[in-house]
Amino acid sequence: MKLNIFSSLYEICIKLAKHPKAPLFLGINSFIESIFWPIPPDVMLAPMCLAQPKRSLYYAAITVITSVLGAVCGYYLGYFIYDPYIADLITWLNYTQSMETVRNWFVMEYGILMIFIGAFTPIPYKVIAVTTGVVAAESLANTGSTGMLTIINFVLVSLVGRGLRFFLEAGVIMYGGERMEHAIRRYIDYIGWACVILIVAYIGYKVMV
Repeated sequence: MKLNIFSSLYEICIKLAKHPKAPLFLGINSFIESIFWPIPPDVMLAPMCLAQPKRSLYYAAITVITSVLGAVCGYYLGYFIYDPYIADLITWLNYTQSMETVRNWFVMEYGILMIFIGAFTPIPYKVIAVTTGVVAAESLANTGSTGMLTIINFVLVSLVGRGLRFFLEAGVIMYGGERMEHAIRRYIDYIGWACVILIVAYIGYKVMV
């Protein structure tokens, strides 16, 4: 049986994109996608830009703002999920050095870059947002500082990454026409299940390390 749940959700989003309150639905979809929802904002952004090309930049702005607001919620979700008692268990299991290596790699070397990559690419940004919050809380518990992963830095980098992605996409769709919409429709199932696989892999990694 074909696993086409994401195609079904895509069709629902397409219908919502034609609704008089489409900008509101676009904002809601973008917001929850940054926390848990599997359907990327592009699914609504693309047909809305096609339907009203002159409003493409306006739709892109809605997408960026609401997506970053959702990512902030994801950040704090990860931040407050972190439990200092877990750190004590890690020490008892003698995994401290391994965790310290991973933490330093994320916080000190590539943390900001990873946020930008997650914001700009199709990588599920919800994973990056929650992970950033977890690592920030862990760093605060261990060193007394969140390092570069402050909420301000997170928001600024997110705005740059999300802005580049969605404004670029809106512009391309304005000039690319229906070919862009067809490409999104063709690959939506692959994108959706890739999100699920990445989230499961992330959870498995956190459990195993």
